[in-house]
Amino acid sequence: MSHSKEGALDSTYIRNHIRTVPDWPEPGVQFRDITPLLQNPKTFRVLVDLFVHRYMDKQLDIVAGVDARGFILGAVVAYELNLGFVPIRKKGKLPFLTVQEEYELEYGSATVEIHTDACKPGDRVLLIDDLVATGGTMIAAAKLLTRIGAEVVEAAAIVDLPELGGSKLIRDLNIPLHTVCNFAGH
Repeated sequence: MSHSKEGALDSTYIRNHIRTVPDWPEPGVQFRDITPLLQNPKTFRVLVDLFVHRYMDKQLDIVAGVDARGFILGAVVAYELNLGFVPIRKKGKLPFLTVQEEYELEYGSATVEIHTDACKPGDRVLLIDDLVATGGTMIAAAKLLTRIGAEVVEAAAIVDLPELGGSKLIRDLNIPLHTVCNFAGH
């Protein structure tokens, strides 16, 4: 999280443009919908610029985005930083040789995968997704990148839902994490 006055204003601005959809996809869930951020050209630009300004001097080699909303932001940030983009997909979606990582969901498990040649050993990677909830997807994605020899410089997301514990789990694994805003206690 940014702690400067300007960063706090940007964080509030972004947070105010995220729609909360109650009881979706099931009763009791407060879904944080980022689509209003993407629909409005100004908010989309502010969001992308927040990430670009944070990472423009980080000496990165590639941006990796997590299926599916991480593709939207990750691809644009990669383009703006003049870097390549790597998709981390749900199982069965990539056509070439892959490595896989299974992770636990609230009910059951899921698997993400990456092409074996997505990064070169030693590549410095920015890992992006839209939201951190329980952390399972982000942690699995970071493990995949590490398994193919890349270094995750930082994991990043628009939204943190700290009460679900994912951001703590990510940081406990020594994966640096940056989020633009959070919905603690909401």
